[in-house]
Amino acid sequence: DLLDTPNHLLTTDLSGVEALTDEQRSDLTGRSMVVRRAEVIPVECVVRGYLYGSSWREYRDGGGPTTEHLPDGLRMADRLPEPIFTPATKATSGHDENITEAETRSLLGDELYERLKRTSIDIYLTAANFAAERGVILADTKFEFGWAGDELLLIDEVLTPDSSRYWPKDQWSPGSAVPSYDKQYVRDWLDSVGWDHMPPAPTLPAEIVTETRAKYVEAYERITGKRFDDYPTQT
Repeated sequence: DLLDTPNHLLTTDLSGVEALTDEQRSDLTGRSMVVRRAEVIPVECVVRGYLYGSSWREYRDGGGPTTEHLPDGLRMADRLPEPIFTPATKATSGHDENITEAETRSLLGDELYERLKRTSIDIYLTAANFAAERGVILADTKFEFGWAGDELLLIDEVLTPDSSRYWPKDQWSPGSAVPSYDKQYVRDWLDSVGWDHMPPAPTLPAEIVTETRAKYVEAYERITGKRFDDYPTQT
């Protein structure tokens, strides 16, 4: 409701899903949702409000698809003059590939490109303002969209720590690394063991799982103002 965007969510109430056994329903409650089927648009709709991560490295090394419209002289973790739309192709394995505005327009057509750009940035701004009021910076995020007949829907996960980069506002300092509530902690560990980003991924040690969970829980509680332990009873 906050985002005011048509999406694929029908319900999180599994009581009416007849295909589930009581045991399955109990196990899935609080972490499942019933959605509309959609034909996925094959582009990750990335919005960046800050220069960080792969986009910063690209900018530092001379520029590329995600930084083609940025001015000179920016530092790591700088807030951008305005949020930018930096799409990527959806890869079935390995990394998604960043693509230029021209490539995206060629793939989607100008009308759909503009619609996805406008919708993605609007959602980002709404979410970023909401998070900022709670002491959290939404540095960047990605969305997916799909068609249900003629209706364009926001689909898949939205604004989770898996698909977004969240920072504690009081620890943000332009020009230096910023601690985050997202999966960067997992990425850093995978890089440290030399994973080539191709399946299968290495098994995560228990301490990495525990620390990542703690970061996700903190993000949830700071942004929503609710206790995570109460979540399954509130869906």
